[in-house]
Amino acid sequence: MEKKKIGFELLIYENESELSQNDRKLLHDAAAAREKAYAPYSKFKVGAAVLLENGEVVIGNNQENASYPSGLCAERVAIFHAGAKYPGVAVKAIAICASSSKQEVDVPAAPCGNCRQSIIEYEQKQKSPISLLLSSETGPIYKCKSTADILPMAFNSSFLGDS
Repeated sequence: MEKKKIGFELLIYENESELSQNDRKLLHDAAAAREKAYAPYSKFKVGAAVLLENGEVVIGNNQENASYPSGLCAERVAIFHAGAKYPGVAVKAIAICASSSKQEVDVPAAPCGNCRQSIIEYEQKQKSPISLLLSSETGPIYKCKSTADILPMAFNSSFLGDS
């Protein structure tokens, strides 16, 4: 038997004044997208802003549906929109902002499993990391260098064999 420990480096910023100007702008874009989210059921709004290699920023927000599985998370709305609008352009970073009208959100919400898998697909396709910048209404801001950090044993096309 072999035992391995898997971990990653997480940067924790006390507030946005500690961020670079580019990260601060991306976070503001995600927060603006969050305000337009359609979340009448959960009251949990999420906005995402995707920074592309060409400098474009594509936003998305969560879109709920009375039939819960039919909704879509902000991260997938944004990254799928980026992939549709700018095919072949690498994704550099994604900022994600969350809030709730039910309670104060004071810890950044990380992407759900489906979103992690969707983002890692782009990371694997472009063969370069996509950094994540996570924030909430108040509290710290988290940053990690790669989506692979938060999904270390990701499913990928190699499991599917030759097509």
